[in-house]
Amino acid sequence: MKETLINLLQSLGIAWWVEIKTARPNCTYYFGPFLNRDEAHLAKAGYIEDLQKEGAQEIKVVVKRCKPDRLTISEDLGKFSSRQMPVLIGRV
Repeated sequence: MKETLINLLQSLGIAWWVEIKTARPNCTYYFGPFLNRDEAHLAKAGYIEDLQKEGAQEIKVVVKRCKPDRLTISEDLGKFSSRQMPVLIGRV
């Protein structure tokens, strides 16, 4: 039932997402969707921790309602080897 509701919110563009921007690498990551703001806030610490372990710098986090068309947007993909780029998995 919960998954169906999340899918409905996502189709309407009002599901909650965690948006994380990093300066190094210069990327924007989206994690979600979530049913409500509280669930997204609870989940964000794990995403931040994973990025920090991968060496990401200048991390900025926003929890918001949106409908991202891509989960990872990068300006630096061609500048990093696969060992330097974090591998992140989010629900769609």
